[in-house]
Amino acid sequence: MSGHGAPAEVLPAADGLSLAIVATRWHAEITDALLAGALRAAKDAGVAGEPTVVRVAGAIELPVVVAALAQSHDAVVALGVVIRGGTPHFDYVCQFVTAALARITVDARVPVGFGVLTCDTIEQARDRAGLAGSSEDKGREAALAALETAALLRDLTPAS
Repeated sequence: MSGHGAPAEVLPAADGLSLAIVATRWHAEITDALLAGALRAAKDAGVAGEPTVVRVAGAIELPVVVAALAQSHDAVVALGVVIRGGTPHFDYVCQFVTAALARITVDARVPVGFGVLTCDTIEQARDRAGLAGSSEDKGREAALAALETAALLRDLTPAS
């Protein structure tokens, strides 16, 4: 089961941090729920103002927009869902998006919360999307992870 062994939720002190959220438009029921979870997390963590929210066509478009937003935000969250089909397309998309987002977070030194569900079935995605009856809320988890890391980086950086 996904989520087994997950740590207890940490609500970071995100006051003064800027957050951007990039969500795909594919599988709107799921991505809208992921976005709602990320927005709730930002509010609960004390992000000042409204996070920047950008919608993109699909998962392949996430990295370029995340990279642009990483230049002007303390943390960015990438949200989407890719459902396995009958061709290798799933593998190519998932590998590309995962590697590109990882590269962005290291190169830009800006945490990127990874909320891209890579599931075998739509039911698996729904169970992780934070919908009523879902066992997990990966949108919230991704936002809290990015904000916790941004707060940690802020605390590690000496004041100038």
